[in-house]
Amino acid sequence: MTYSDVIILRLTQLCDEKNITINRLATLSGITQSTVENIMSGKTKNPKLKTLHKLALGLGMTVSELLDFPEMDETVFDDE
Repeated sequence: MTYSDVIILRLTQLCDEKNITINRLATLSGITQSTVENIMSGKTKNPKLKTLHKLALGLGMTVSELLDFPEMDETVFDDE
């Protein structure tokens, strides 16, 4: 599993939990829809910390909370 895969999984899970769409997440985060779509499609392999921070705020959490989940802790990332 790649870093990108883990981020996609986490954002998908959080959007499902909060019952929001990826497009709504973009709006809440103040990020362009195309940026979020690039992350979710895997086109953006390594989102910047600034982007992750905005996504976290849009989800009502900190970056630490966003990145604190089992798959992130347990995955050994392949080089990308």
